[in-house]
Amino acid sequence: MIVDLFAGPGGWSHALAVLGSRDIGLEWDEWACKTRAAAGQLTVRTDVAAYPVEPFLGKTTGLIASPPCQAWSRAGKRLGLLDQPLVHEAVAKLAAGQDPRERLLAACRDPRSLLAAEPMRYLRALHTVGQPEWVVMEEVPDTLPLWKQYASVLRGFGYSVWTGLLNSADFGVPQTRTRAILLASRVRTAQPPEPTHARNAEPESLFGPGRRQWTSMAEALGWGATDRPVPTVCAGGGPGGGPEPFPSGSRQSLANARNRGTWTPHPNAAPHPVAPYAEGGLSWSLRSNNQANATTRLLSEPAGTLFFGHRSNECTWVATPRRPGSTNDLTVVPDPIRITASEAGVLQTFPIDYPWAGNKSQQFQQIGNAVPPRLAAHLLAPHLGATSMPDDFSLAA
Repeated sequence: MIVDLFAGPGGWSHALAVLGSRDIGLEWDEWACKTRAAAGQLTVRTDVAAYPVEPFLGKTTGLIASPPCQAWSRAGKRLGLLDQPLVHEAVAKLAAGQDPRERLLAACRDPRSLLAAEPMRYLRALHTVGQPEWVVMEEVPDTLPLWKQYASVLRGFGYSVWTGLLNSADFGVPQTRTRAILLASRVRTAQPPEPTHARNAEPESLFGPGRRQWTSMAEALGWGATDRPVPTVCAGGGPGGGPEPFPSGSRQSLANARNRGTWTPHPNAAPHPVAPYAEGGLSWSLRSNNQANATTRLLSEPAGTLFFGHRSNECTWVATPRRPGSTNDLTVVPDPIRITASEAGVLQTFPIDYPWAGNKSQQFQQIGNAVPPRLAAHLLAPHLGATSMPDDFSLAA
């Protein structure tokens, strides 16, 4: 079997399904488990730190782990940064067959920090009886020093290991989401997958076709190649609920502008209200949060890293006049519009109809924490003997 620790809403599982395989996911979050169930994924709802390794001994082909990132993420309160030495100590002790978790957990500022050491508990136990053929791990970039520690231990277990940073956009994900990756194998040389995309398209050469240009949000969402596509409206307010995203009167003015523009929705898009663009006048972008230094990307570009969890991290569509100073009455700039869960999921390369469970806040948190399935597939394919990459990782197609 393939064991997926901290399986979340199914980023790895969906990738495996497209590649013709499946895993058993261990996950604690209630709504992520419900999403997985609705997607038909095998799941054990459990605390990974408390679940025994014995059921997997001698039966595990591959181990996947994307542990919670609170100790390493640049977002949030960052209390986990103070816990990083404790996580490194836990990994070292667990690799040596000791279990210091109770003592170290009492010293942690954030009780979730020590979860990043749990994969080593599994790896150590599995190593004693028919260790996995391969291991794949993924997390935020600042996790790389921890992955290097894991790599050192795994080499001692007889694995070939590669660690490094990969940009999701280089593999067709419409998002410049950089992640720290660990790849380990007992049967082949571990190495990163070959990028399929680049910031600028590359011409064909004697060595084969060049890399394609990064996938834009417009292409992924099925809004065409124009920089004037129409973002959709989250009809019930923001990810956490709340008021309508339009102030009084602005919905009608937007509707009037829409009627004078043209837009062809993607055939698989769910029916919901749309915000119009002014013909020749506006350019839509996605803004990743509400801060002054928020990452803002045009629809003709990949999104920045999507992350959710508190109000300042809400992603919104914003429109600006493409011709500064224009007096055209179609260049009335609408208010920012919150991104929908469906759109966010597509930008993570989940299917547009992926069955996200829970309220808006719970759905967005799952999406932000998930590994993009398209990136996951590139990481998993060599271990599964997949010789070609199915090109159906959403892109709203």
